[in-house]
Amino acid sequence: MKKAFFSLILLTLLASQSMAQEFDLIGEIRPRYENLHGFKTLIDDATDGSNFISQRTRLSFNFKQEKVRLGVSLQNVRVWGDVGTLSSDDNATALHEAWAEAILSDKISLKLGRQEIVYDDHRIFGNVGWAQQARSHDAFLFKFVPDQNNRLDVGLALNADTQLGVDALYSNAAGYKAFQYAWYHGDFNKLGLSVLALNTGVEYLDGSGEQTVDYALTLGPRLTYKSGKLGADAAAYLQTGKTLDNDVSASYFTGNVSYKVSDYVSIAGGVEYLSGKDMNDVDTEIKSFAPLFGTNHKFNGWMDYFYVGNHGGSVGLTDINATVTYSKDRFSAKLIPHFFSAAADVYNGATKMDNDLGTEVDIILGYKLDNAITLNAGFSKMFATDTMEVLKGGDKDANNSWAWVMFTFKPKLFSYAPGKNQ
Repeated sequence: MKKAFFSLILLTLLASQSMAQEFDLIGEIRPRYENLHGFKTLIDDATDGSNFISQRTRLSFNFKQEKVRLGVSLQNVRVWGDVGTLSSDDNATALHEAWAEAILSDKISLKLGRQEIVYDDHRIFGNVGWAQQARSHDAFLFKFVPDQNNRLDVGLALNADTQLGVDALYSNAAGYKAFQYAWYHGDFNKLGLSVLALNTGVEYLDGSGEQTVDYALTLGPRLTYKSGKLGADAAAYLQTGKTLDNDVSASYFTGNVSYKVSDYVSIAGGVEYLSGKDMNDVDTEIKSFAPLFGTNHKFNGWMDYFYVGNHGGSVGLTDINATVTYSKDRFSAKLIPHFFSAAADVYNGATKMDNDLGTEVDIILGYKLDNAITLNAGFSKMFATDTMEVLKGGDKDANNSWAWVMFTFKPKLFSYAPGKNQ
């Protein structure tokens, strides 16, 4: 696969020198050291944390002609030391993106293949860029842009494990058998409006042994406002339908305000609510909101205690947070405290617990060494409560913390565009 990929790049480079085409070749190497000591869940004092370095290596090219666009991204994701010095790590190499887009007119295009799907603030659809492997979908998109202020995307996906000649139960490696969605965005002066309707289907064997696909609908708007130094946004989503033969009834709300205090300092505050289910609720109805394909690491604290491969079908969450940002020249810094509480009741046996889960404080520093080299570092600390201990296990009084340092090297290796390279 790698030989074919590099051959395709070479052919494209040669062709681009003689035709009206645009071509970019971009490299990325991103090693990250992490010290985990109570990351995602509370740790016990008797347990040691972990130290490791992971790395994403990515080579991407984008090609544009009058009626066609192509995007291909080959990546290798690994942990330093997981492959011996005389061994091969071919199994860690895969295509992150491989898509083609047909430009049917100046308003309509069709995009097919493996691709990142990102909308709005990443809450429902995001590329999960923090994760070294990131997220991409095999999908078909119809894109309609009637003018510079309005856009409509309609997307479809249908997943299968193999090319068998008979209908086989999908293993849910992608988390869904199929989806259909429509996303609209419009800009109206200082206001922005997005509306998402996402139908997500999961396949399973029902009680009679028949293959069945249940669909759950996620529907809602998102509003943004920007005026001078003041910014605000709010979103609300409902989830309904069925999943694995269980009815779905869940909700989500967020509201945030930001203000630029000076050229270098800005502040923000917000609240986010994701519905949950009481721990003693024996009803089979799904009441816990699922953020589905979002970049969940971006939300609810960087220690990933909630919705990053965990906390699904649980007691939900209310997150009251604030952000102080400083940015000048090549340096940036953020301080983000989160105040967490359960959206539904937590029980320790028959005893109802206080809903307060605790406080997380995140500190993130960044420095741009060069246009293609960035250094980032962070430290997070969880101050948990007895309720968090009941919910997660572990020891709330242990040193539950996380530290990391990450270099990102992302140079543009080659770029060609008629008129710009001459």
